[in-house]
Amino acid sequence: MATKVGVIGAGGMLQYHVPGFQQGGGEVIAIADVNEAAAQASADHWSIPKVYADTAEFLKSDLDAVSIIVPNKFHAPLAIQALEAGKHVFCEKPPALNAAEVVEMKAAAEKAGKVLMFNFNNRARPESQAMMKYIADGTVGTLNSAQSQWTRRTGIPGFGGWFTTKALSGGGPVIDLLHMVDLSLYFMGYPEPAHVLGQTFNDFITDPGHKGPWGIPDNAEGSTDVEAAAHGFVTFKSGQVLSIRTSWAEMNEREVVSVVFQGSKAGGKVERLFGIDGLDETAIDSCELYVQENGNSVNRSIITEACEDMGRTASAANFVATIEGTAQPLNTPDEALKLMQIIDALYQSAGSGTPVSL
Repeated sequence: MATKVGVIGAGGMLQYHVPGFQQGGGEVIAIADVNEAAAQASADHWSIPKVYADTAEFLKSDLDAVSIIVPNKFHAPLAIQALEAGKHVFCEKPPALNAAEVVEMKAAAEKAGKVLMFNFNNRARPESQAMMKYIADGTVGTLNSAQSQWTRRTGIPGFGGWFTTKALSGGGPVIDLLHMVDLSLYFMGYPEPAHVLGQTFNDFITDPGHKGPWGIPDNAEGSTDVEAAAHGFVTFKSGQVLSIRTSWAEMNEREVVSVVFQGSKAGGKVERLFGIDGLDETAIDSCELYVQENGNSVNRSIITEACEDMGRTASAANFVATIEGTAQPLNTPDEALKLMQIIDALYQSAGSGTPVSL
């Protein structure tokens, strides 16, 4: 019998979640949103039979799993509520506002004996999976260092909405664009962090000239109290190191989404370049492996199938396949916790001006 999935939140990510769950063998049977009209419109579009305005009633229905697509502040409470109701949970990124909330989510999943996963969709990209095979078979050796980057020049997702309100989002681009930090850690084997040094910058965060072509409408009554850009450096107990660069609004040539790494046997890069901030159709993807062969420096291009959605559909499919026992999970709560510990520490370091030990 197909896994029955319900979705909380009638947002744009449904365009990936619904086909992804179906691809994994699931069936989307319900949608809940406090805006019942929005829920009904999405239900009509995706042929979802049941609509709820009340989450408690939604969770009483005949569901096996729940997908959470809401502002960051509500990730942890809704995930915990769903887990306590006996549902598996697939939560949009970030996992929560902070690491302490992830601890509570992880405990709820363990107590319920249910799957808890997060939409770290860039792990599911064909380029990422191809690179992981080279890492797994020993071609790369030990990943000594990596550089994660998701930088935008004009990518602020609106002013005064939940993205730019720290109480609702937890932060700016560090939280919103955490994918490349996660992908770096994924390639590195998710080592235990030791120290984090970070700095944030607020230049341009209220400048309309740096607003992105996507996001949510501006809210003149709302807040814009998050960073525009951040840089950080992480050392790990294993001796590995990671540098972090992330921005919505920073003076870059173009939008860059990349992980570059240096291993004891080979280096590599997984990258997406955008010609115009935030517009996928302008993207150029590349995946490269750097090796020494016969005394020569060789750069291998790894050719993979095109994936315009950056792994979002495949990530959702993996969640259902994990529940049904036909695949291994692409991510775990333990990994989500380490990621949020690093993000918390970066913000703490930026506030104090000193490194943070974990």
